[in-house]
Amino acid sequence: MGEFLDFIYQDVKYKVYVPGDYHEAQEYPMLVMLHGCGQNPDDFAIGTNMNTLAEKEKFFVLYPDMNKFFNPTNLAGYNPYGCWNWFLDQNQHRGNGHPKLIFEIIQEVKRKYTIDSNRVYAAGLSAGGSLACILGATYPEVFNGIGICAGLAYGAANVFLLTDPMADGAKQKMEKGVPDPFSCGNRAFIEMGENRKKMRVIVFHGISDTIVHPINGQQVITQWAQTNFLVDGGIGRVDVTPSLIHSDIMNGKSYTQHVYLDVDDEPLMELWMVDNMGHTWSGGNPNGSYTDPSGPNATEIIWNFFNQPQQQTEKRLMNDLAQYPTPAPPLELIVHPTVQPSTEDAPELSKPSSVKETIEATEKTQHERTNESPIKTFFSNLISKLRKK
Repeated sequence: MGEFLDFIYQDVKYKVYVPGDYHEAQEYPMLVMLHGCGQNPDDFAIGTNMNTLAEKEKFFVLYPDMNKFFNPTNLAGYNPYGCWNWFLDQNQHRGNGHPKLIFEIIQEVKRKYTIDSNRVYAAGLSAGGSLACILGATYPEVFNGIGICAGLAYGAANVFLLTDPMADGAKQKMEKGVPDPFSCGNRAFIEMGENRKKMRVIVFHGISDTIVHPINGQQVITQWAQTNFLVDGGIGRVDVTPSLIHSDIMNGKSYTQHVYLDVDDEPLMELWMVDNMGHTWSGGNPNGSYTDPSGPNATEIIWNFFNQPQQQTEKRLMNDLAQYPTPAPPLELIVHPTVQPSTEDAPELSKPSSVKETIEATEKTQHERTNESPIKTFFSNLISKLRKK
C-alpha cells in the first residue's frame, strides 16, 4: 500500500499520497485536491476515496491544508473555518495569495518526487472548487485539467473587506450566481496572460444545492467556454451549446451529463448535474464530511476525464454513450438558458490593438455593487447551514 505523508511548507501544512509502487525512475501524474469549508486533508481524502483510487491508478494526490491561524500580516491567507478565500482579489491572481502558495507547494513536491509535469490536475469542493477554477486561470501552464464541484466561476466575487467586512458580496454570488459569466470568462482569459491555453474542465453540481446555487455550475461552464473560445482566437461571445447530452440514473440518482467538444472535436468540458443532491461530493464515502454516497462516483469520473486520451472524437463519444442503459428523461435544470448573443452584445472588431481592448469592446459594461455583510459571521452562517444538510 501507499503512504499518506505530512509536510509543512512555510508554516502551511499539506499531505501527499504516494502510491505503493513508486519508483524514482518513473514519472507519475498528480492531482491537487482542495478541500471545502470545515474540512481538512484527512477528512477530504476519506470522503472522496481519492487515495484508494490513486493506489489503483498509480498517481500522486496533493492535499494543501488551508491555514486556520490568524496572521495580521496576511489577512487574505487566514480563515477561521479553513475556507479558501476565493472571493478576495489577492487570491485571484498569479504570483499572489492562494494561487502562489499552491504553485510553490507543487514545486516542492516535484523536488521530492518524480512528477509528470504534463499530467498535473486540480479539483476541489465548494471553496476548494472555486480555488481550482482560479488555478486554471492563474497557472494554466501548470494544470492539464481542473475539476470544480459545487464551486463558482473565476472572479465571481471580489470582496473588499474594508467596505464589505461580512463578505456579503460572496454570499450573494453563491445564492444567485453572477450577472454575466461571459465577463468572467473574459477576465480569466486576461489573467492567463502569455501562458494562456485551452483548459479541460469538468464540473459537478447538485441540483438541490442550497449553499451554492446550481446556476453556478452552469456558469462555470459558460465562463470556461468563453475563455477557451478566446484562446482559440474567437471574438465576441461563444455559443455555449453542448455537443452531446446524456441523462440516466446511476447509483440511485438521476443525472444529466453535458459534453462540450472543441473545434477539433476533442472532449474539452463536461457538466454533470445530479438530481436530489445538495452541497456534497457525489458518490462519496459517508465516513467523510459533505458527501453523498449515492449518485455518480465523482472521484472516478473526474479522474477518468483527466486521464482519458486527448484525441477522443465525437463519433467515439457517441458510441460510448450508446452502450449506456436506456436513458432516463432529460432533467429540467434550474439554470439560466444560454442564448446566442445579439450583434449588440458581440460587435465586429477590426484588429484590436490589445487583448484588453478586445475584451473591453466585446463585453457589456457592468457595475456590480455588493452589500455589506463580518467575514467571521459569514462563514459561521455558512458552516451552520452546511451542518444542517
